[in-house]
Amino acid sequence: MKKTAYPLVAGAAALALVMTGCSSNGKGGPTQVEGNVNRTASVTIGADEFLGYNGLTPTIYSSANSLVVDRMMPGFGYYSANGEWKHGTPLGDYEMVSENPLTVKYTFNDDAKYQGGEPITCEDAYMDWVSQNPKWIMDGQAAAGSDEPLFNHVSSPDTYADGVPEGPQCNAGDRSFTITYAAPNPDWQLVVSGPLPSHVVAKKIGISKKELFEALKNKDFATAKKAAEFWNNWNSPTPGQLPSAEDAPSFGPYTLKEGGWEAGQYITMVPNPDWWGEKPGLDELVIRFIPPEGQVQALANQNVNVIEPQATKDTLDALNGTQGVTVLEGNTMIWEHFDFNFKPGSIFANDKGGLALRQAMAYCIPRQQIVDSLIKPLNANAEVLNSREYFPDNPEYKEVVAASYNGEYDKVDIEKAKAKVAESGIANPVVRIGYNQPNQRRSDEVALVTSSCAQAGITVQDVGAQGFMAPGGGYESGDFDMVLFAWSGSGQIVSGANIYKSNGGQNQTGYNNATVDTEWDKVSSSLDPKVQKEAKKVIEKELWNDLFGIPLFTHPGIAAYTTGMENVERNVTQSGIAWNAEKWSWGSAPAKAE
Repeated sequence: MKKTAYPLVAGAAALALVMTGCSSNGKGGPTQVEGNVNRTASVTIGADEFLGYNGLTPTIYSSANSLVVDRMMPGFGYYSANGEWKHGTPLGDYEMVSENPLTVKYTFNDDAKYQGGEPITCEDAYMDWVSQNPKWIMDGQAAAGSDEPLFNHVSSPDTYADGVPEGPQCNAGDRSFTITYAAPNPDWQLVVSGPLPSHVVAKKIGISKKELFEALKNKDFATAKKAAEFWNNWNSPTPGQLPSAEDAPSFGPYTLKEGGWEAGQYITMVPNPDWWGEKPGLDELVIRFIPPEGQVQALANQNVNVIEPQATKDTLDALNGTQGVTVLEGNTMIWEHFDFNFKPGSIFANDKGGLALRQAMAYCIPRQQIVDSLIKPLNANAEVLNSREYFPDNPEYKEVVAASYNGEYDKVDIEKAKAKVAESGIANPVVRIGYNQPNQRRSDEVALVTSSCAQAGITVQDVGAQGFMAPGGGYESGDFDMVLFAWSGSGQIVSGANIYKSNGGQNQTGYNNATVDTEWDKVSSSLDPKVQKEAKKVIEKELWNDLFGIPLFTHPGIAAYTTGMENVERNVTQSGIAWNAEKWSWGSAPAKAE
């Protein structure tokens, strides 16, 4: 599994204006209908545009895109509101049939099918495994002179493709499949998710679903290459133009409404007519693309019914002063951080300013001031974060931090920063910090860094921009020296490997450390929590020694909804406020804004 770039962060979320065929109050919110309640509601978690159906490519995999595609693509399990993993869904279930070797059997529901009626079967599970680049795929790439994965999958091969070297064991048409791991996997319950439809891929390359399955089982690289060309681009290159249901079928409770996407405004979802599970509670679910600073007013005006804005004191005060609104507060598993760019062209690359200049920045970044001024007004117990793999309320946190970090960068030290600038050999360094705009808190964070680091002779340029974390933006192109965003996690044990390993699918900054790679292999291959913890102590120490990046704080969480809606509940994990959106409904008419 992977970590997700949080919507207010790496991949900002989308907002949508809802257009329905039902009665409206003129402000975009549902109103009482004769003898019933209008079954339309809208939600926003940010301003980022919907990017595409295949949310498994690195630049599309984000909370923003997942808000849409997760309504269409259930897995075999989910995280509950408090972060507890639950398995068994309308898609199907799994059971461990052997611990040594670790063997797991997955069974699809007999009624499980893609929109349009195509059954979900073994072939789809096999295509999902192949898309994560097993050894024969990488060997084929090597023979063609490339070391890049064929399928541009967000997960690196070592988790599933290499971890299950023989792939799913099943025959064409089977409703179940079995996977056997080459070594123990601590996150084994999270590895296999809902499969994208292989019959669509097959049709696009001119063969049948069964023929594609047989070709992939026979390690036909030429066929895999054709499949990858479509799979890698299974998205929406032109905002506002939806793919057909035939090309992008749902297998969840909601599907995309034909003509329901207005670029930069909203995307509308309606119940999937071929869904075999419990019917959704709404006739239309509208995802609106609204920046954080506009969400409270949009909720007050009933232009949107559910929001999850960035948590600031001003936002919380405004929500508490708004009539007809229910406010939800609590902790999250989301953590803010700066990452350094190690790639050629960055001032922090090892052939330029390198470690010395990274240390200079670490000495002048006012982490405590950032927490005190921006986070403590929302959470009086907030503290500076000094780990990437553990949160302060985890029982392992203090032990791991004590073993990996000596507090060197807890306080600003301008004199040490100046000395490190001189050591770097870079005169008057200029550091470009990128992040998704608009985002007032991030702008404030960068402003605090700019002021502090200027005292050390470092000029900080704020290059935050709308779409910075989106495909084609500055993050993807590497046009930054530091990037500011957050990872949204869910207690997964191995997810960090995808970020910090040299070949990790989410390693976007060119970081490479052989010790880190080796220790992640230890974590990935052991079911023993002690082994995992000891390896992570080493990983954390290496990340601090190299200054992969600078952790800042964990996010406080705020959500709010129009009073009268039912079953709206915060989720502390990356699933976010919409984790159970199919259960949302109206229990009474929404309160009117005064």
